[in-house]
Amino acid sequence: MALTYSSYLQLDRLLALQQPLSDGPEHDETLFIVIHQVYELWFKEVLHELDYLVLVLGRGDAPRSQHTLKRVLTILKVLVHQIDVLETMTPLEFLSFRERLESGSGFQSFQFREIEFALGYKRPEALERYLPGSEAHTRLERRLAEPTLWDAFLRCLGARGHAVPAEVLARDVTKPVTSMPSLHPILLAVYRTDPETRELCERLVDLDEGVMEWRYRHVKMVERTIGGRRGTGGSAGAPYLRTTLNQPLFPDLWEIRTEL
Repeated sequence: MALTYSSYLQLDRLLALQQPLSDGPEHDETLFIVIHQVYELWFKEVLHELDYLVLVLGRGDAPRSQHTLKRVLTILKVLVHQIDVLETMTPLEFLSFRERLESGSGFQSFQFREIEFALGYKRPEALERYLPGSEAHTRLERRLAEPTLWDAFLRCLGARGHAVPAEVLARDVTKPVTSMPSLHPILLAVYRTDPETRELCERLVDLDEGVMEWRYRHVKMVERTIGGRRGTGGSAGAPYLRTTLNQPLFPDLWEIRTEL
């Protein structure tokens, strides 16, 4: 049988995956399912691109790294704009089927946790939400042990002739990325003398800011939809999400701006 658009994309399987659970079903449950399934597909692509970005940074390929970062940044903009669609659903429309979600919640998205780990926001306690031996737990264990995007960038700096301090390169990659003042003179020199790497730094700042924007819009969407109610997955809802705001992924790139 000849390959077709439908068979290549496996549309029969894809379009059968939206299965509302509410009686009727409630009209807006289909939108809710589609939005979150699309999010998970984009999360898969972001992870695909971040893994490639680490690879090309390891090769010292600054142009390809810039290109890949631009793609991730563009995807982040799409993720933020999808919230606009979700916000067309009123609180009452969401409450009409919310109880059907039981303990299910976006809080449990292991792919989003993988993205956090890959970007340096590592919290071993996040693994406790997933059954040991499950695919989610195994994938997060691997991400926890792997160097982050920031670590790949630091190695790239060293390969480009910048004297990155040994203690910076030897940091424990299972820990969250934190500020390392000994790196600041190197980053300042990059900004003043290495335009190509400086642009790479600026795209990392764009990425950091894009993730912050996503988190902020997500918090406001939750507040707008369920107010102060607890999340369906056992989280505190909006109060928990607010604790994730203004947490830079690459703090050194922000701190040096007062020194330039």
